[in-house]
Amino acid sequence: MPDKTGEEFIKHEFDEAIAVQQSIVDAETALAGSHPVSSAKTAIKSALRRDKSYLRELQTLGAKHGASGEVEDVAGGLKELMEQTLETAQSEGADSDFYEAHAVLLNLKRKQMDSAGAMLKIARDQKDTKLRDAALEFERAQKATSKDLAAELASYAVRIAKA
Repeated sequence: MPDKTGEEFIKHEFDEAIAVQQSIVDAETALAGSHPVSSAKTAIKSALRRDKSYLRELQTLGAKHGASGEVEDVAGGLKELMEQTLETAQSEGADSDFYEAHAVLLNLKRKQMDSAGAMLKIARDQKDTKLRDAALEFERAQKATSKDLAAELASYAVRIAKA
């Protein structure tokens, strides 16, 4: 990432958050229909409803800073990894492949927790109460769904290990 400061850095943070959130929504959409574990599928569907809403909100808030979801290095790498693991899971259909796709989705969610934390600090520094409230809600929701998805992933690991 070239040296970015001030408003250019804020735009970058929004671009990255939007791009990662789009990858999350795309992955959840795919896994909500194809994940072999029904409880994981339910958790993913639940997260998807909220994540679509957060994507729209990020797009709206980001637009004020000129951000549209431009895919840069980190978001691009995560997006590519998510697409590859999903493609393998859906074409091969093996539990271990779906496990990997689920794990990458969880990493995307955790990346968003970091982004939300940064946005929250920026919002507080700039005394932007609308962004502060949105970032706080976003951070809490990502943490909660990450916890649910991590529990499902751990259970899935046990299921695979017992097979």
